[in-house]
Amino acid sequence: MYAFNYHRAKSVDEAVKLQKSASEGSFLAGGHTLIPTMKQRLAKPSDVIDISGLKELQGISVAGGTVTIGAATRHGDVANSPEVKKAIPALADLAGHIGDPQVRNRGTIGGSLANNDPAADYPAAVLGLGATVHTNKRAIEADKYFKGLFETALEQGEVITKVTFPVAEKAAYMKFPNPASRYALVGVFVAKTKGGVRVAVTGAGPGVFRSADMEKALGASFEADAVASIKVSSKNLNSDIHASADYRAHLVTVMAKRAVAKANS
Repeated sequence: MYAFNYHRAKSVDEAVKLQKSASEGSFLAGGHTLIPTMKQRLAKPSDVIDISGLKELQGISVAGGTVTIGAATRHGDVANSPEVKKAIPALADLAGHIGDPQVRNRGTIGGSLANNDPAADYPAAVLGLGATVHTNKRAIEADKYFKGLFETALEQGEVITKVTFPVAEKAAYMKFPNPASRYALVGVFVAKTKGGVRVAVTGAGPGVFRSADMEKALGASFEADAVASIKVSSKNLNSDIHASADYRAHLVTVMAKRAVAKANS
């Protein structure tokens, strides 16, 4: 690990100012991405700005059919929240299957979304529920937030402050996890909302994406059999030592069927 300057920000505004004044500043929340890459000398920030303790970035509330989660709220808090379990059980269930207890008690929703790992779970929930990512500058719709492999709409000096999720009529998430990392080889989040059906897939490709064919089929009939015959193209899907693109394509349909069955149960 290279030497760096450590700062514990007292507010979001101070954190942004500290980053702007640094030659290469990085924000630290849960640290599950930044710290390992620094230890492996794959990242060399001149300054690390710790925002994990900011109260303005923490907390969960439910009002007016919307669940609001502060960016520094940990996965375990989302998983165990009575409010989330009641309003969007699928979201609490997803959070409860991220990594292991150590990860869930340190990792944050904002950190996960800012990093946008192609196999992370939260992007599927954000895109599947049509959530909104709020920053210190603006509000970004889910469909406009994710740009590709580890790429988002966030700009320099922009910090995620909270995420708002509309309550769905029905929703569920199912994933086929890597047995070692617990990241999704393929994860599918399905949601029946007031605006229609949304199906978001993570782990399969270089970034989270929606399945238009499955959304159309489930819009006509929100039943597992509606997606059973849908063949997902393996073109542009991930292929590695853990699973081939063809296998991931097959898993998308399998996980989608299971997610719809779970949402209806």
